[in-house]
Amino acid sequence: MSFGDLIWLFFIFSAIQPMLQQKMLEAMRVRKISQLERERKSRVILLVHRQETMRFLGFPVARYIDINDSEEVLRAIQMTDADVPLDLILHTPGGLVLAALQIAKAVREHKARVTVFVPHYAMSGGTLIALAADEIIMCEHSVLGPIDPQLGESPAASLIKVVEQKPIAKIDDKTLIMADVGRKAITQVKQAASELLTRHLSAEQATALAEKLSAGIWTHDYPIWASTGKSLGLPVSTKMPNDVLQLLTLYPQPVRMQGGGVEYLPVERRNQPESRFG
Repeated sequence: MSFGDLIWLFFIFSAIQPMLQQKMLEAMRVRKISQLERERKSRVILLVHRQETMRFLGFPVARYIDINDSEEVLRAIQMTDADVPLDLILHTPGGLVLAALQIAKAVREHKARVTVFVPHYAMSGGTLIALAADEIIMCEHSVLGPIDPQLGESPAASLIKVVEQKPIAKIDDKTLIMADVGRKAITQVKQAASELLTRHLSAEQATALAEKLSAGIWTHDYPIWASTGKSLGLPVSTKMPNDVLQLLTLYPQPVRMQGGGVEYLPVERRNQPESRFG
């Protein structure tokens, strides 16, 4: 074999290596999901958005809950018998309210037990989905977030405050329209959240919590820790199965344009007792 042939083989292998790695990763995911389903006797569904820092032609590409996601999740639930529990693993910054509500409503109406796992974060629309579950299992430092609607880059609640506190003659028509839409959006999200929360709260408690989460009293990225969720009345547990954490590692963050700042040996470290003689 000539040196030129070796060069060609090298380039061919380099071209197909990423595809082979992806196929191996997908096979590992399938095995891990199957293992979880056997152990928990449930339908396992993952909603994972790990592409927050991907770039295409130099532009950042973001992934959020969209209609394609809701279509796939609804199909998975429809393929599941009513008496089979659902396990949803969420890792998402949120997304389209309509898509999140479609998923949440399907979760709320599933007859068997529904558990949502949040290994790291499920913000905004992800939190809306979690509200429909019988149990939300988080790590100690996992977070949920407020569900106050955002209109473009502006919080709906802030737009309403501008209109309420500024003379109307000094407010442009576009801002007035956005504030009107904001009022409707908050009312709609509050009503939807209240209905979802009645799965495990009284009607009065559900309405009060829905108001707190949707009214914009916090910034949209405010972290609702597991302990905070419990104090708010959410059915939060911190008994996160290690298998769920391992499964999330099979959805790695795509390689960044520049190297990340975190590095460690990916092995468990346990404190070992010292050996003694005599």
